[in-house]
Amino acid sequence: MRILLASEFYPPSVGGVQEVMRQLGERFVAHGHEVTIATTYLPERQSRALGGVRIEEFRVGGNLVRGLTGEVERYRAHVLEADYDVFMVKAAQQWTFDALTPVLDRIAKPKVFVPCGFSGLFLSEYAEYFAKMPEWLRKWDRLIFYATDYRDINLAREHGIGNLTIIPNGADEREFNVARDPQFRGRMGVPQDAFLALTVGSLTGLKGHQELAKAFELCDVGGRPAYLILNGNVPRPNGYGFSAWLARSGIGRVIAGAAAMYRVGGISRVAKWIVRPILETLGLGWLLALLGYARRAETTESVHDVVRRINSMSARHAVVVDLPRADLVQAYLNSDLFAFASKIEYSPLVLYEAAAAGLPFLSVPVGNAREIAEWTGGGVICPAAVDAQGFTQVDTTELARHISRLAADPDTLTRLGANGRRNWEQRFTWDKISRMYEQVFEECMQSKTG
Repeated sequence: MRILLASEFYPPSVGGVQEVMRQLGERFVAHGHEVTIATTYLPERQSRALGGVRIEEFRVGGNLVRGLTGEVERYRAHVLEADYDVFMVKAAQQWTFDALTPVLDRIAKPKVFVPCGFSGLFLSEYAEYFAKMPEWLRKWDRLIFYATDYRDINLAREHGIGNLTIIPNGADEREFNVARDPQFRGRMGVPQDAFLALTVGSLTGLKGHQELAKAFELCDVGGRPAYLILNGNVPRPNGYGFSAWLARSGIGRVIAGAAAMYRVGGISRVAKWIVRPILETLGLGWLLALLGYARRAETTESVHDVVRRINSMSARHAVVVDLPRADLVQAYLNSDLFAFASKIEYSPLVLYEAAAAGLPFLSVPVGNAREIAEWTGGGVICPAAVDAQGFTQVDTTELARHISRLAADPDTLTRLGANGRRNWEQRFTWDKISRMYEQVFEECMQSKTG
């Protein structure tokens, strides 16, 4: 098959969407297919091919709500005219999907769409956008979802859309079929008898690092030394257009500094009213997230403040790190518990990675975490409320209680870890998952020709 993929970002950009598309694209190539991905131009990209996947770059940014900018017509023409057998787009609310909405009827080749959660479904600024979504969804040959019960698939069902397929996410068997390095704990300064907890996610303020650190500060691990690894990268500005340039520039750093002052209460209330609207108007809302803002009441305490407080305690230690990938895999393999307190997700890859490592996980009910716990048998869900805009609000006291119970129950941890590893091997490797996508592609092609 000649497969055309489309995704707003692709490596070297880092993120869950990028990783899923990289895994699928490279597996398709390994299975003998010809693969091209249409994605955003990145100045740091050194090659127009990666892992056998050809990269077609477009200087496009934005979405239908914020406005589309750049080479929109060139992208549309590429999708309409390029020589391929099947086309797949990942995620709504970004340009590779939104730019095609006026021309969906003109795409003659089989087309597949992965909605990827509809994160803005409950936000007022996206009300008109999602009112049009059922009409757009009907124009795709197949819709692929990661969960059986989530806001995207539920919207499709509510409008009687029937071309639905569920394919889960997974973890890379090439990464996780490695031996545990017994020297890892020593390199990290973690005693072999310590209880070690791990979390992974970008340091945006939305992945729950601060909430987890507070819960770790409160939990009782029975007098053992206790260590917490908070792994996360600081997101880099991606993409094309004025906001991306501004974010990379000295001006962006000045604005970030002003926002940081705003965050810690260093300037007046009037200045607070000025800084946030400027950032949002310029499309730099990511800076607010980077500084710890979700759509909720702000706090002046950062994750680093909590870490410093933890490290003042006896027999307890926490670190914020961004480990190289090989070391991060070893962190999974050498930890006792993976804990996840994210505020907004769709189908978190990190839970599959924990299962792949045989590492039991504890997660709040974000995205389809509850379903992943059931599918893998590798995790426990800690109750948490979800607000009207769809953000999970973590109760750190409740999370601390769950950590304490699991730390005191090594038999349960062993059982969860073994279940997760076994079920991952059977169902959730990227090799198996990529073949499920290929089956969908073949069915769509047969439907078009038959």
